[in-house]
Amino acid sequence: MKFEPVAPVRAYERIVQQIEEAVISGRLKPGERLPGERELMTQFAVGRSTVREALRVLQAAELIRSRPGDPRGPEVLAASPAALQRSMHRLARADHVGLAELLQFRMVLDGSAHLLAATLRTDEDLSALDAALAAMRAGASEGYEQFSRADVAFHEAIARASRNPLLVVSAEVVRGVVLELIEDKLEHARDRTALMNSWLIHHAEVLEAVRAADGESAARLARRALYDNYAEYVPEGRRALLTPLL
Repeated sequence: MKFEPVAPVRAYERIVQQIEEAVISGRLKPGERLPGERELMTQFAVGRSTVREALRVLQAAELIRSRPGDPRGPEVLAASPAALQRSMHRLARADHVGLAELLQFRMVLDGSAHLLAATLRTDEDLSALDAALAAMRAGASEGYEQFSRADVAFHEAIARASRNPLLVVSAEVVRGVVLELIEDKLEHARDRTALMNSWLIHHAEVLEAVRAADGESAARLARRALYDNYAEYVPEGRRALLTPLL
């Protein structure tokens, strides 16, 4: 049996870990305040520089908002997808993660969201999807920016209909990473009108599948559309990651 060397844990990392656990467990809630620096120094039995480094890390992770000299102490923030968005962007640019992996992940997410939406949708959800599709039809004559915004609204309505907040956030993050491709595809399309019309047909088919509570069809349509629209950006040798989802 051979063990690997362990890295020493700095004191500020222990502070970060304890505060993160308190936030995750709900013992610290959004809007509540941490003790001031002096009280934190006493409770953790560390120096000022260690406390300040821990607060800097927590603020960078958007778990707290800390203002030097604020007598009320750092404020605990509500969860936000912004930090996840930035992490996903960095991950998307890492050597070991490419567009193929991102697209594969989005096909899994969107397929699942469409399946759940078709099963769990309410009349209110259907009204939101009808409105988004109508906005897409209007946007097709106004320009690709308006069309893209309406397209995003349609997908957000699908994600909300899944009744899973994690799917909502994850889909938003992944869609944001790949969103530039929508604009790029429209920007360089030989016939924008024809392309937008083809997307309108797809979204109308998805809406009818959701309305009919046909989750399998809705999921299959979602995955197929992602592949058809984005596979051309993926190196041919990497497309095998996507085809099992079709």
